Amino acid sequence: MTNNDVLKKLRVALKLRDDEIVEILKLVDFKISKSELGAFFRKEDHPNYVECGDQILRNFLNGLVIHYRGTRENPKDPKVSLPKPKKESLAKAAQKPRFKEQQKKNIDHDISPVKYKNKKRS
Repeated sequence: MTNNDVLKKLRVALKLRDDEIVEILKLVDFKISKSELGAFFRKEDHPNYVECGDQILRNFLNGLVIHYRGTRENPKDPKVSLPKPKKESLAKAAQKPRFKEQQKKNIDHDISPVKYKNKKRS
């Protein structure tokens, strides 16, 4: 797995936009433009693809730590900094019956199994 893959997966998992990643990198005094950042997220066969170096990934990870935890001198409250799951989606998931359970309820148990005439014998 390349540094580009790690950066892409973190971007998706944390739901970060390009401008947020640029701000995170600024926290560790690493300046990068959106176009340079976009080159890391391209496919490998694209002509403008650029391989993400160890230094950029290291600075991004250090910036994430500062972004979510804060610094030693000025720590952040983890309850405030981390995104919380939406309560509405959790409530809907609990109320909605599962698909297999619905299918089991819809089965007519009075019908006997059908034997097919043209079924191939094993």
